[in-house]
Amino acid sequence: MRALREVLAEAVQALSRAGVEGAVRDARLLLAAIIGLDVARLSLEPERPISQTQQTRFDAAVTARIAGKPVSRILAKRAFWGRDFKVAPEVLDPRPETEILIEAALAIGAPAQFVDLGCGSGIIAVTLLAEWPESLALATDIDAACLGVTRANARWHGVENRLATVQSDWFASITGPFDMIVSNPPYIRADEMASLAREVREYDPHLALSPGGDGLAAYREICAGVRDHLRPGGHVLVEIGPEQGAAVRRMMAQAGLESIRIQPDLDRRDRVVIGRKPV
Repeated sequence: MRALREVLAEAVQALSRAGVEGAVRDARLLLAAIIGLDVARLSLEPERPISQTQQTRFDAAVTARIAGKPVSRILAKRAFWGRDFKVAPEVLDPRPETEILIEAALAIGAPAQFVDLGCGSGIIAVTLLAEWPESLALATDIDAACLGVTRANARWHGVENRLATVQSDWFASITGPFDMIVSNPPYIRADEMASLAREVREYDPHLALSPGGDGLAAYREICAGVRDHLRPGGHVLVEIGPEQGAAVRRMMAQAGLESIRIQPDLDRRDRVVIGRKPV
């Protein structure tokens, strides 16, 4: 059997030759997951042997990464807000930028009941329920397979008893009102799709990336449903593309929301728009 040090060095070299950015990070994440070791311990146990079965699995993972498959897709999980979440081909691979929405929601405070529209993997609903032990939530998605992933993540993190799921095209199959509405909807313009990074374009479901057209269709649906689905004093929080802040702010104002503000991400790009329904 070969040692971790040797196997890891070969993988880093192969990934680097293929032009994979973050080759060292990716090789370490893949190897640690496959051998069941915390990634921080790889450097502490460089002579630890790796079995032939583990070697075969690791070689296949490295080959997949060279082919452009994201690490999270290979491992079928993604770290988000300090927790691991299951991901599947049917759902959007969670992005760190979505943590800006979590941060903004937590700053507002726990609602009695909230709805996560277009929940995908359920990272928003499940994370907020884990942070708000007294809250209840409804998660909706047009795709039943996404709801299955959401329920799996809810069970994994012990919040399944406080989360209901409904297959729905935005508000079409649900009734309110709720104390908070949260969503990371598809927002990429149709003419931007071809220029997306390969990892996004080839591995994220296009339905979760773009509604077509100008990319604003979901926000129109959400703002149109605010009157009937949000309690007075309740908040709406939506993730947006970095050039959509002004347009979504106008939609919220036209829907009668107040105290509208835009929360930037760590790169100072517009990322989340927040509005409040008057009391």
